[in-house]
Amino acid sequence: MIVRAHRVIVDGAERPAAVVVRDGVIADVAAFDAVGAADVELTDDEVLLPGLVDTHVHVNEPGRTEWEGFASATRAAAAGGVTTLIDMPLNSIPPTVDVPALVAKRSAAEEKCVIDVGFWGGAVPSSLGGLRALHDEGVFGFKAFLVHSGVEEFAPLTVAQLHDAAKEIADFDGLLIVHAEDAGLIGDAHGRSYVDFVESRPDAAEVVAVEHVIAAARATGARVHVLHLASAAALGALAAARADGVRVTAETCPHYLTLAAEDIGDGATQFKCCPPIRGATNQDALWDGLAAGVIDTVVSDHSPATPALKGLEHGDFGEAWGGIASLQLGLPIVWTAATARGFALTDVVRWMASAPAALVGLREKGRIAAGCSADLVAFAPDESFVVDPAALHHRHPVTPYAGRALRGVVRRTWLRGAVVGDAPRGRLLGRGDS
Repeated sequence: MIVRAHRVIVDGAERPAAVVVRDGVIADVAAFDAVGAADVELTDDEVLLPGLVDTHVHVNEPGRTEWEGFASATRAAAAGGVTTLIDMPLNSIPPTVDVPALVAKRSAAEEKCVIDVGFWGGAVPSSLGGLRALHDEGVFGFKAFLVHSGVEEFAPLTVAQLHDAAKEIADFDGLLIVHAEDAGLIGDAHGRSYVDFVESRPDAAEVVAVEHVIAAARATGARVHVLHLASAAALGALAAARADGVRVTAETCPHYLTLAAEDIGDGATQFKCCPPIRGATNQDALWDGLAAGVIDTVVSDHSPATPALKGLEHGDFGEAWGGIASLQLGLPIVWTAATARGFALTDVVRWMASAPAALVGLREKGRIAAGCSADLVAFAPDESFVVDPAALHHRHPVTPYAGRALRGVVRRTWLRGAVVGDAPRGRLLGRGDS
């Protein structure tokens, strides 16, 4: 198959090209007119992107499939240009904290996924000392919390246990990923006030927890990754640690880059997530962190729940489930804001495709290059639409982006050279797979 386009994102630049695909792999990225007739010609308003890689998705199956499942989540991902996702170890039952749980997770996902799916393991108190077995079974790394996770079956680590986990993971050069909020600085906010909710989870809770993560990495040599950074106040510590050679990376999410606390009304629990969405000045600083390379990736943290758990009827931020469902919308959300701030589509592709793939070691994902998987997206960057929750593919139509005008439409998504449809052609990936 030959896909030809006047605008293709290749090696961090945009140029005309003809992408030659054989057996699901990119065989060549040739000059626009260097090969024969194309099987697919993109229109002048479309850009050919590599398939996005979302390394932070809560699918919740098995055990809480009424919240979300592999069939619905992967359809939503494909509709948003995501061709690979890595599933988080919690909110499913059992959580992925040992090999039998991983076997159950893979069994639940078999024959349901329209895109490729991999799995994180969990570092909880009961799994410490046994992480190597999960690593050997192909998980991409280990998630830990320093604060209550929201579900009883996935317990947080103490600071001492975080160091123990980092030492254990460093022994096999794995990856430790951390929800970095300090439990001692988290308050107990109930009621409809969004201001009260944000104040209950202050910037200091993130800063102190990030410092704990950095200290564990510094002491053990482990590779660590800070999840869903919401507070720009932690950027200085991250930048300094990296300058010292500490192996620490960080991500943020579309909601932290585009939503602001000043615009969230009382009782609007569809906006609840942890850490919380902070103010506009903080948002500006997160974009600065992306521009400076202190933040490496932008991922969804897709964390859906049933409408009843989001608590829209009572609007109590203390009672509502904390999570934003945005898997299908991440690319247009980020592109809309990025282009308004002077960033290029090449920047967005780096944050949402090549850098996440590199983080988890998927060398043949996230790029349009010879030898890579032919995971491709036809994206119309100048076409606009208004978010209609009924048009979303994830299980429940609850989103804080309802009614929001966004720029950029995914028109087609290919997985290994074939257009993604309803057939479950996705593979279950292990660490080191393509």
